[in-house]
Amino acid sequence: MSISPRDVDLVLLGGDIGVYALARAFHEQYGTVSTVVTRSVSGPVADSRILRTIELGKDATEEQMAQALLRVGEEHTARRRAAAGGSPDPRTRPVLLANADWLVALIGAHREQLAQHYHLPILSQQLFDAVSDKATFSRLCSEIDVPTPRTVVLDFSQGGPTAVPELDLGWPVVAKASRSSAYTHVSFPGKRKVFELADRAELEDLVRRLDAAGFRDRFVVQEMIPGDDTAMRSVTAYVDSAGEVTLLGGAHVLLEEHTPGALGNPAAMITTDLGEVFDAAVRFLEHTGYRGYANFDVKVDPRDGVAKFFEVNPRIGRNNQYMTSAGANVARAVVADLLEERRMPQLRPSDEILYSIVPRPLLWRYVRDPELRRRARRIARHRTVHPLAYGPEGVKRRAYVSAAMANQVKKFLTHYPRPTDDGF
Repeated sequence: MSISPRDVDLVLLGGDIGVYALARAFHEQYGTVSTVVTRSVSGPVADSRILRTIELGKDATEEQMAQALLRVGEEHTARRRAAAGGSPDPRTRPVLLANADWLVALIGAHREQLAQHYHLPILSQQLFDAVSDKATFSRLCSEIDVPTPRTVVLDFSQGGPTAVPELDLGWPVVAKASRSSAYTHVSFPGKRKVFELADRAELEDLVRRLDAAGFRDRFVVQEMIPGDDTAMRSVTAYVDSAGEVTLLGGAHVLLEEHTPGALGNPAAMITTDLGEVFDAAVRFLEHTGYRGYANFDVKVDPRDGVAKFFEVNPRIGRNNQYMTSAGANVARAVVADLLEERRMPQLRPSDEILYSIVPRPLLWRYVRDPELRRRARRIARHRTVHPLAYGPEGVKRRAYVSAAMANQVKKFLTHYPRPTDDGF
């Protein structure tokens, strides 16, 4: 059963590019002016005409964030009750979303209270723990023949000193937290999202720093898959309440971000049909009983041509605008599922676009394959999309986007001045 666009409401926790892209998708499709609850109102969500912000302060605790969400939910419920003259239609509850693992985990930890006021298209706690853990993810993939890099797990739960086993992965290796939600609050010199480690001495040094910082979760050490950023692929999906994959799309990554805290986030991509990669992603979603939004990171191994799955993010991902701009508005799937309570035919992107947060001259510097560069240039002439460049916004927003693009040049010249064979 369809509902009026004015009944579609969205509350977002956090304030990054991906959060703005979600607000933009709902505004494009339904005219929704979203509510953003965040510690600090930064550039991606500042001075916007399509959302209102509630700033809690940079030192707000997780409990204070949860209480703020409850207050916002209660206000929405009161308004809906007044408009309905009694009990409001439960379908018109706002959708509550976040776009960072630790914020999704925060929502999940307060699910019972928040569900009284919101639709919560997030995983159960048990499934969230299973799929967001990179170690468990590899095991789940092995059960259904979805390829992943060879992986060794380091367990820091005993409080150190943590033993480093002998590895049979070759050098260099890649190391990263098994659960990003458990890594968020740990601080130590040289902290990065992903580490490239040249030898055992560097691995042992990282382990010592993690022990000293009080890290008490797991780290995964994986074989290095050759290939630069252009070997990466991104898959975005939504699984509805009946277990059907109603949104599915993908992109060929051209360039990733290279600052320590954002390493691996796509900076530029072209939409494309990923064929067997889609089949493997759907197989994983069905095997695990997944629900809600998902974003997979995949790399095509040039040694054998096999697409190897690195992880699934239990959220839509910060690069989700590529889906909406290519004809698969990401808001439609969750609204059909939870507000309209109908099964929607699978929605896939229909257009070729270039999604990019960097100036095109900078981008072409990093795409070394001539054929891929020609293809990307052709698509770029047809349509190039920046997630923050949205027509209804005002002059302050346009100035911010221009400044952010210029700042990307500085970032890349500082952290990744020239392309490398392995993307590090």
